[in-house]
Amino acid sequence: MTAEKRKEGSFLSGLLRNQIFIPIAALLLLAVFNLLADPSFFEVRLGYNNAGSPVLSGYLITIIDCGTELAILAIGMTLVTAASKGQDISVGAAIAISGSVLLRILCGTESRPESLHAPIIVAFLISCLVAMAFGAFNGVLVAFFRIQPMVATLILFTAGRSIAAWINNNELPIVTDETFAWFGNYIPGIPIPTPVFIGIAFFILTWALLKFTNLGLYVQSVGINEQTSRLNGLNPEIIKLGTYVLLGLCVAVAGFIKVSRLSTINYSVVAKDIEMDAILAVALGGNSLSGGKFNMKTSVLGAYVIQFLTTTLYKFNVKSDALSAYKAVVVILLVVLSAPVVREKISELFRKLTASGKADAKA
Repeated sequence: MTAEKRKEGSFLSGLLRNQIFIPIAALLLLAVFNLLADPSFFEVRLGYNNAGSPVLSGYLITIIDCGTELAILAIGMTLVTAASKGQDISVGAAIAISGSVLLRILCGTESRPESLHAPIIVAFLISCLVAMAFGAFNGVLVAFFRIQPMVATLILFTAGRSIAAWINNNELPIVTDETFAWFGNYIPGIPIPTPVFIGIAFFILTWALLKFTNLGLYVQSVGINEQTSRLNGLNPEIIKLGTYVLLGLCVAVAGFIKVSRLSTINYSVVAKDIEMDAILAVALGGNSLSGGKFNMKTSVLGAYVIQFLTTTLYKFNVKSDALSAYKAVVVILLVVLSAPVVREKISELFRKLTASGKADAKA
């Protein structure tokens, strides 16, 4: 009996210290809440869209579909946070810029062109280059000029949406080509949203990059101790710059999906506050916001948990203006629970409970 309680206590203590505990616990809490409040939340229906193609619908499909963009951004934000010990708050504005560039290439100077002015793949690649260039701009300020990340990215956060509007002369171009809308919605004949496939492909590429290169090790080394990494032959400035460039690529992919959903863009609204959700996803994944070690899988899971929370709030008719207040409560809880001292206190409590159980067994 004593051995069993000792094993149970060590298991609970280890579980609390595991990085994936917080996002899994949050996911379970949301799932149980929705199951008790309205079991229909988990229904997945097969229907048909206006074009007569079969499509899957339901809250779970919405979570997987809309959460993809946030999960892609969380990947880049995790790397930036780990290497630079700070966060990029300009990703929403950068999405507006990359989306505006995408529409400029596809539509030219016309508001509603009858045909595309360039292939979609060409427009996408150019938008990637532009987003990566703006990411490099942020990276240079952080890595070489030693500006705190949030202050450095505040420049683009402030000016980004104005730049996006200027690119298209304050007009809102609309792509009339149906094939462009496939990337943000459904491919005819396939009932699963296309962003899901884009997300899977991006996740596999990220996994391969971290698995078969030393990028993850270099990023963690710079984030843990920049001077030591320099003595070991690494260039911290280049590594930090590289993470911001990679975040720029994530921004371009997320922007491509968002613009494709509506075949147009609203510069002031698109990806509004998404940078806060991306940062929250990193924190919810148990990653330290002060840099160092990271777990990409938990960040991606954290992104889908955030989307789960957002979808739940919308289902219960919470106004969009109030979403930030609810998420602020989540941030406070996460910061408290993620603090090493709090985790240690909880683990110590479980150890005391285990020791008390041992004493009772002996008595």
